[in-house]
Amino acid sequence: MLNYVWISLIVIGILAAVGNDVRDEIVNPYRNGVPIHGILEGIQDGKPELKSWEGMLIVPAASFNAVYGTRGTESVRVRVKISRGAEGVGMIYVPVGHEIPDIWKSIAAQGQTQERLNGTILELREEDGGVSFVLDPVRFVKLRAVTKAALDYAGTAVTIALGLIGIMALWLGVMKVAEEAGAVKVLTKLLMPLTKRLFPEVPPDHPAVGAMIMNISANMLGLSNAATPFGLKAMEELNKLNPKAGTATNAMCTFLAINTSGLVLIPATAIAVRAAAGSANPGIIIGTSIFGAGCATIAGILAAKLLQRMPPFHKDDPDLAGKEESRGWPLSLRD
Repeated sequence: MLNYVWISLIVIGILAAVGNDVRDEIVNPYRNGVPIHGILEGIQDGKPELKSWEGMLIVPAASFNAVYGTRGTESVRVRVKISRGAEGVGMIYVPVGHEIPDIWKSIAAQGQTQERLNGTILELREEDGGVSFVLDPVRFVKLRAVTKAALDYAGTAVTIALGLIGIMALWLGVMKVAEEAGAVKVLTKLLMPLTKRLFPEVPPDHPAVGAMIMNISANMLGLSNAATPFGLKAMEELNKLNPKAGTATNAMCTFLAINTSGLVLIPATAIAVRAAAGSANPGIIIGTSIFGAGCATIAGILAAKLLQRMPPFHKDDPDLAGKEESRGWPLSLRD
């Protein structure tokens, strides 16, 4: 089911991007192909055979406002570089800086070379320095953004996955050593009254219990990276008890509620981030973190326990069929 949700979101994102790009083609907010008229200061002093020239470009306010439909914009004055051919027609380059208008900054941000604007000179008059040019067109902004984000996050996923290999190998090894040394059994016995109430479907001596306890302990110490392999191991072991593969059991839902609520006693990761950012008191969040995470954990457990008692959520559970009939629930809810 989750795969269908993801593919639906991807399709919706692509369709929304295409729709926005089609609208931009119609409205033309970047004024693609519209000539901009300005004056080059000192171009009259240059030699006609000169291949390149660098100086100030002035776009009068009236001309700029007419092109972009703005109001109140002052005359644009920026330093540009020109590469000319034999007939005086060539390319114009506008470096991106604080002095250029916001619309030009937006155009540059969508272009291939974000540090400058590129344009084609349509006309260049040596006698008075007049110049007409068009900037390189900007198209398919949203679709390119979606594509770039997809590729970027795909790379991020690979980086995270590779980074987890070492962590998972280390902590799964620690867990194996703890199991062989009997530490997990001791910890499991100490917490058996609690785990029996939270996970009554799981045998007390099952490996899933030890993995869940190690995961919860690591999360409580704020070691989220260390908790990840234990969480994966716990779900793997819980799935071995699952009579219907692919459907989450009550134990899985309860464990997931505890895991995602982030119950923490020492938010080590958050404290480290605050300290790196220069916080004067990085540990001040401990109290609020415990309170907030505690409330979230209680709410998650209560929701899991209440929902698992409702007929629509356990209609395929044979252990509860007799209980439903004894409570007078209609068979149609179970079927």
